Amino acid sequence: MIDTNPSEKGYRMPAEWEPHEATWISWPQPDCNSFPDSYERVIPTFVKMVEALAESEIVRINVSGKEQEKSVRQLLRACPPERLEFFPIPTDEPWCRDHGPIFVKRDKSPQLAVLNFAFNAWGYKLSPFDEDNAVPPAVAKALGLPIFHFEHFVLEGGSIDTNGQGAVLTTESCLLHPNRNPTLDRASIEKKLCDKLGVSQILWLGDGIEGDDTDGHVDDITRFVGPATVITAVEEDEHDPNFEPLKLNLDRLHTMRLASGEPLHVLTLPMPTRLTRGGQRLPASYANFYIANSVVLLPVFNEHSDSWAVSALHEAFPSRRIVPIDCRELIWGLGAFHCLTQQQPAVG
Repeated sequence: MIDTNPSEKGYRMPAEWEPHEATWISWPQPDCNSFPDSYERVIPTFVKMVEALAESEIVRINVSGKEQEKSVRQLLRACPPERLEFFPIPTDEPWCRDHGPIFVKRDKSPQLAVLNFAFNAWGYKLSPFDEDNAVPPAVAKALGLPIFHFEHFVLEGGSIDTNGQGAVLTTESCLLHPNRNPTLDRASIEKKLCDKLGVSQILWLGDGIEGDDTDGHVDDITRFVGPATVITAVEEDEHDPNFEPLKLNLDRLHTMRLASGEPLHVLTLPMPTRLTRGGQRLPASYANFYIANSVVLLPVFNEHSDSWAVSALHEAFPSRRIVPIDCRELIWGLGAFHCLTQQQPAVG
């Protein structure tokens, strides 16, 4: 399917809140770049994440091999074993949202397909990344799914967010950055996104948050929570570097219209208090939540804004249980639950 666009075959990228068959994650390796000298401290957060997900759906876990599978099974012994599936797919880093497959869906058989975009470790920021770049074909092979190859177009899952009905949110700071697709202009990128994801409208925000080494992934700032509803992070401290870019993004959202002409309904999330380690600003954000079938995983940071974020997500997802999990150690790797997960849509 190398020369075919998924949109021409009737495929589209579903919204995250649509039913899942499973959630994919990549278990971290002890020597990965993401958690220098803190691997053991972040593992309890991974365990809590999987335990919450296993209440909701199957969790498919990429591991380096049988030995790691054995050790991870022991860590996850509280989970129903029928909800855990392991795959010998090695990875360099644990950020499955960005290196994992993006699934698209259609009404006729085969209903699911895998998109294989190029992955260059967020503009060559980490090395090695060869194993990460090989994950989508390995997943497609393991599941027996067709795959569309786009190895000359760099795209990370965290840089886009869709309502499942033709619209995609993204940021100029990431997708227009020269370290991704330097030969493509905005119009060319829009066309590729529409052709590959089966969408018809690209909604552009500006900059991401301080400390985000992805050059401003949208999943740290603004997310679709309904076909015409978004929730977006706002910073109340006018002296914080995030105040102005988040305000400008909020202003853009209030002027946006969907292809139908309907305006976006805009909900807001607070930003956590500035979190640093070793003098580095960390990209702590409540917007990096993950929507599973029956739960929403919310990163929290043991501070007063946590309860506000929980309330905001209760409003957005009244039928799902909001699961706040402390991410003060996990965020040292510069990501949270949305960065770690990738949904596989249900079929049928």
